[in-house]
Amino acid sequence: MQEQTELFDITIIGGGPAGLYTAFYSGMRELKTKIIEAQDRLGGRMLLYPEKIIWDVGGVTPIRCEKLIEQLIQQGKTFDPTIVLGEQITGLEKCDDGTFILTALSGEKHHTRAIIMACGYGIRKMAKLEIEGADRYEVTNLYYTVQELEGFRGKRVLISGGGDSAVDWANELEPIAASITVVHRRDSFGGHERNVTKMKQSSVDVRTPFAVKALHSSNGETISRVTIQHVESLEEETIEVDAVIVNHGMRSDFGPVREWGLDIGEWNATVSEKMETNIPGIFGAGDFVEHGSKVSLIAGTFTDAVVALNSAKVYLEPAASPYAYVSSHNEVFKEKNKKLEETINQI
Repeated sequence: MQEQTELFDITIIGGGPAGLYTAFYSGMRELKTKIIEAQDRLGGRMLLYPEKIIWDVGGVTPIRCEKLIEQLIQQGKTFDPTIVLGEQITGLEKCDDGTFILTALSGEKHHTRAIIMACGYGIRKMAKLEIEGADRYEVTNLYYTVQELEGFRGKRVLISGGGDSAVDWANELEPIAASITVVHRRDSFGGHERNVTKMKQSSVDVRTPFAVKALHSSNGETISRVTIQHVESLEEETIEVDAVIVNHGMRSDFGPVREWGLDIGEWNATVSEKMETNIPGIFGAGDFVEHGSKVSLIAGTFTDAVVALNSAKVYLEPAASPYAYVSSHNEVFKEKNKKLEETINQI
């Protein structure tokens, strides 16, 4: 374990895509870097959807989320940052010399010259189905995330929700499930237009505007039928099911971070075009931030990370270049390129 008094140039709070790419870029800029992640694994919110297929990362052909996480972790470790897992940061203190002391829930202290907040929406909690007794089915056939598609093969699946994940799951399960019914309380869906169109043109039975009203069991252990209700006419219908998937979004909790004095709204912190928060020395990237040119994609997260890190570099070293040389001309890759070329020549 690192000594509590060891001083880092950059401490990144959050080990998802934003944090991992920030760590990589921080290494490019030769800064002493630490990542602190509250979960016991790196990957952030992407860990909830390991089997989802990701299409919209530039230069990357369609890839399973779990594989993209693996590659992001490998890239993030390129310059050997210090990685601390299972540590939730709660306290912030700015020292007289301008450095920061971060305190974890465990009491552990972390000393840093600058901070990049890449903690997404804070501590993430899935929004549960607000029906009395629903929790007892969570051990059988009520799901809040899809870990393995094969587990739904040949089953009658009802999906409640209308966001990206609900639409993606409907499309991915449609070829292997016996039937898919999507229930959403609004007529419009929040998913990407192409994916919504694909769902509506498939065999998926889209029921809007409906909401799940009741769960029924024939054996007391698993859900066998679901009653849905039209949100306007209140007309009800009961559907036979083998599995129910609920995707009503995430609930975020920034906890004590809200007490640090950052300009945080309900979901995001407001930052400048340079990813600067209202506290000098603290920057933000990814889902944590909101700014005028925000792109809510993984690709946008990478851009946030680069801008935040470059701003932090100049904050720490005002005479530094405002950006790093591209990797093909960057001296920090010289030895790494040499080793890669040696490996390729041996194949």
